[in-house]
Amino acid sequence: MIDILSKIVIDNFLSLNESIIIINNFFRITKAYNYGASWSILSGYQLILILVSIIALILLVIYSKIFTFNNRNNIAFSMLYAGILGNLLNRIFLGYVIDFFDFKIFNYDYPIFNMADIFIVISTFLIIIAILKKEDENGISSKR
Repeated sequence: MIDILSKIVIDNFLSLNESIIIINNFFRITKAYNYGASWSILSGYQLILILVSIIALILLVIYSKIFTFNNRNNIAFSMLYAGILGNLLNRIFLGYVIDFFDFKIFNYDYPIFNMADIFIVISTFLIIIAILKKEDENGISSKR
């Protein structure tokens, strides 16, 4: 819901490519439409991105079952599902993803992203931690 609501707010209050400076020369809120995936990869291939997202969700639901049941893993997979779903819904209903976090780091204008992208990145790190802690089916602390 956080992702969807943030995109609705941005979409209703900013025009396309309009920016609000939060921290000069570092952070802006900029409304952008992304017709691809990260860094606009596969731009214009919405059907492929939609299918990949649906398949990823199905596989992740199955994959998540091999992990130890604990709060970190529950949060990680919930965030991952939410992130994928948030961008998937944009692609299905709008044909693009609404992005708005716009950072310039060491003179590099980083690609604009959204809350769903943050959820996906954080959850990926949490899942990597779970794997390193052997909380998947190959690990010693695994529970089904």
